[in-house]
Amino acid sequence: MPVPAERVRKLNAAPVRADRAFVLHWMTCTRRVGSNPALERAVDLARELKRPVLVLEALRAGYPFASDRLHAFVMEGMAENARRIRGRALHLPYLERRAGEGKGLLEALARDACAVVTDDFPTFFVPRMLAAVAPRLDVALEAVDGSCVVPFRLAGRDHPTAYAYRRFLQRTLPAWIDRLPAEDPLARAPRPGRAAIPSDVLRRWPATDLADLARPGRILADLPIDHGVAPCRRGGAAAGEARLAEFVERGLDAYAERRNDPDAEAASGLSPWLHFGHVGSFDVLRAVLRREGWTPRRLAPAANGARAGFWGLGAGAEAFLDQLLTWRELGFVTCAHRPDHRAYASLPEWARTTLARHARDRRPVRYGHDALAAAATGDPIWNAAQRQLLREGVIHGYLRMLWGKKVLEWSASPEAALEVLLDLNDRYALDGRDPNSVSGIFWCLGRYDRPWPERPIYGTVRSMSSERTAKKVALARWLARFGEPSQASLR
Repeated sequence: MPVPAERVRKLNAAPVRADRAFVLHWMTCTRRVGSNPALERAVDLARELKRPVLVLEALRAGYPFASDRLHAFVMEGMAENARRIRGRALHLPYLERRAGEGKGLLEALARDACAVVTDDFPTFFVPRMLAAVAPRLDVALEAVDGSCVVPFRLAGRDHPTAYAYRRFLQRTLPAWIDRLPAEDPLARAPRPGRAAIPSDVLRRWPATDLADLARPGRILADLPIDHGVAPCRRGGAAAGEARLAEFVERGLDAYAERRNDPDAEAASGLSPWLHFGHVGSFDVLRAVLRREGWTPRRLAPAANGARAGFWGLGAGAEAFLDQLLTWRELGFVTCAHRPDHRAYASLPEWARTTLARHARDRRPVRYGHDALAAAATGDPIWNAAQRQLLREGVIHGYLRMLWGKKVLEWSASPEAALEVLLDLNDRYALDGRDPNSVSGIFWCLGRYDRPWPERPIYGTVRSMSSERTAKKVALARWLARFGEPSQASLR
């Protein structure tokens, strides 16, 4: 079955050039081999044209927030991909050693390509990068959505609430369950045989040693990136698949009741691997449905926008799939249809109005960027959340909401709060720079929400407090890990 046209976006008017040497898959955001619609599209073209596939997976040195943490995670994934591609397609893993030295690599390879297929991703620098590259190529350039089960451009517009998007999703999703991408797209790829990467390209941009990719610590210190943000988790498809298997086996049943309790460890923890594309939502969906013995006959007969009951599964699986499909894909839809999705002005009018009305309210205390980054506030629970971010590159989902709400309370203005939240998240979070990071931060300021009873500073934007959080969720073990020694007594 070919890749659905709804996933494919043509970025220029240049033709497919059948007389050239290979089909180029430019792997940028969906950094995996399995269940990869962009790679599958490249394989489809390669079969049609009887040419091999060349996978280019590069890592720049000069991207925003480049650090040891982000680089190491991506590099480990590159090494894993190399193992899974070997002998099945041409492959060029390329790591910039100096910012800008990879400039021209894509264009050089495109001169020998029948077509170029890359990943569609609606935020960070990726939209600008694709818009800049497209007119420079004399060959067809396509971007393929490998992030969402229901293609994120299919919605056609932004949806203001999860309920509104859920209704669309429930109407649309059944047709896509049978259209998931091939689990192993390279199984159908023409073998490269004697085909080779052009020698002039390799002389100027040599492939990176796989030993360096697999053990990033050998070379990170020599790269022009931020060495103050240390590696913290292992990247790559194998690590992500192991985390998925563990969650489905041990965490899924408790997800509905315990996911908000940091001590329960019932959350999936998949967001870093989902962000970098090392694991795809397609395989997460497959794993849950297989574990539950699901069949399409269990689907609800009508779309009513309800959070539970659509799948006909247990409470844990229903709650988790709502997060995976409704909330995660809503973030992609918003970013795809709101070019200003990272701007304060993109908040709902009611939220901007109430925050402006309370902008002069007295703040109990103010903290600048440096104090927040160092977890040096007077709030021990907030500090623990920030320490988790610094050490592990993530914050537990429920506490991430508190983390964002408190910065609004401590900032001179809501605009200043947004600026520091985006910076801290993009800089330290493995799942930062992502549609769901944007969603989570803007939710703290009113996106996707409704007005609540009016309070100082927040106005009618939903508030959260550390005191209520300490009473509501189990924190003792979490605080023992990330708080000061005396904090475990809070629960």
